[in-house]
Amino acid sequence: MTDMENYAKNCKSTVIPGLRYQNDTGMIDWLCETFGFVKQAVYTGPNGGVAHAQLTFGNGMIMIGSVDNGTQSSALLSSQSDR
Repeated sequence: MTDMENYAKNCKSTVIPGLRYQNDTGMIDWLCETFGFVKQAVYTGPNGGVAHAQLTFGNGMIMIGSVDNGTQSSALLSSQSDR
């Protein structure tokens, strides 16, 4: 086991970032393959994108979603990415 894996399994996470991507499923796969994140939960939204996903790494976690997941804030993000 590498030092990073040992550190991640032995520390306590106090911040869980939430990230949104246009290619949400591609990013989830990339994070899992590249860094070793584990899919704890992946929920698909009505538009086929990721409404919410939880990826764990040791005791830490990140949350992933689609830029366009049908929420009010996604409308703001979508219009920002078009600029």
